[in-house]
Amino acid sequence: MKQNILKLGFLLLSLLLVLIIYLSYLQVVKGSDLAANPYNRRLQELEDQVQRGNIYDVRGTALAKTELTGGKGRRVYPGGKDTPQLIGYISSKYGRAGLESAYDGYLLGMEGPDQVRNLINKLLGREQKGGALNLTIDLALQRQAMELLGGRRGAVVLIDTRTGALRVMASSPGYDPNRLEELWPNLVQMEDAPLLNRSVQGAYPPGSAFKVVTAAGVLAVNPGYAAGTFNCPGFLMVGGYKLTDLSAHGEVDLKKAIAVSCNTTFAQLGLKLGADGLYRTFKAFGLDQDPGIGVPVRPGTLAAPSKMIATELASSAIGQGELLVSPLHMALVAAAVANQGVIMRPFVVYSVSDSAGDTIQQTVSRPWFTATTPEITRIIKAGMVEAVSYGTARAVALPGVQVAGKTGSAENPHGQTHAWFIGFAPAEQARLAVAVILENAGGGGAVAAPIAGKMLSAAISKGY
Repeated sequence: MKQNILKLGFLLLSLLLVLIIYLSYLQVVKGSDLAANPYNRRLQELEDQVQRGNIYDVRGTALAKTELTGGKGRRVYPGGKDTPQLIGYISSKYGRAGLESAYDGYLLGMEGPDQVRNLINKLLGREQKGGALNLTIDLALQRQAMELLGGRRGAVVLIDTRTGALRVMASSPGYDPNRLEELWPNLVQMEDAPLLNRSVQGAYPPGSAFKVVTAAGVLAVNPGYAAGTFNCPGFLMVGGYKLTDLSAHGEVDLKKAIAVSCNTTFAQLGLKLGADGLYRTFKAFGLDQDPGIGVPVRPGTLAAPSKMIATELASSAIGQGELLVSPLHMALVAAAVANQGVIMRPFVVYSVSDSAGDTIQQTVSRPWFTATTPEITRIIKAGMVEAVSYGTARAVALPGVQVAGKTGSAENPHGQTHAWFIGFAPAEQARLAVAVILENAGGGGAVAAPIAGKMLSAAISKGY
């Protein structure tokens, strides 16, 4: 009898120990994830108790704020259709998304000094308040980007090459988050997928814009290619497959191959670089990484070297094949060339303030990847400048400002080519890098480059 009681005691003690370990795991390891889960009902209860903090652009314009009506708060988005995928939303029915979700703890006063302050306020029956987010985004530039996209499926990313501060993260088409619950049934079914943040979650073949990466890889292996010449008859046979070109370019050097976007040259260079070399360069530019800007960024993908046969390698070298990247990643490629090979870690939240207005978190600019060398970037930059002066990127040229650029027209199995442009300005002392994509819109030089030029011009005129 005593033995049975002893066994039962050990069993109960073991179960209690397992329960303690599991609860400790939930509290310590998973606690922050569960607290931040957009479907956590506790967050919705807090919405009714706490005056949620505001989200501001770089010039102090509110992008999200709480308006009190009859003692009840209502979340309002002054940016309307221009910022919804980045800022996100809050809904008792559909959860929360974007920066609203990522920074819930700060906006609801659950972090830093507000955590204690609001506990005291609650005990004393006083109003509880959340902190504020201060972004690097310029709403005026963001609006201009959305106007230029004109409701077409696409994205614009504009970044400060020296710091990594993101000035524009436009994703089109947009939607009005102030009418989220009314629009939701249509939003989730629309073919244009307005809920998708194309600037960071869009997965596209980059087309010829990727030749910048291929050039960096092959020059790292053999700097002598910078002085060599290549013959372009207008096509290249690879494993029985005919890879066609825009035209027969004849004898070209590397800079001219960039300027005229010679597929034949870069397919040859990709084959010389090899699958391992291309994959290594892909990773060196951080294309397979999420830089952690607060909203999820889709890492780029490339066929594994072991599966990259010659045709796939040649296609990937010119931005086709299984290669897929986001507009943010391609803006970072341009920024790497502009910044002598160094990619600064991108960020969109400059600082977080508590409800008293004190800064409790501030982003410090720091390098993220060293993609290539200053010597290599000088060669690639020269080719990108020539692309604007006489090559495929002429439509991006600006009066009084030298622009470096690379166009792309990416084939896809779902219709017309995607139009790409990446570039930076001023070319010699770059401050801004840009990436533009329009889905199924045709040639990058004719469609994406003019948008990029207007965005660079507007940002420079604002002093960026």
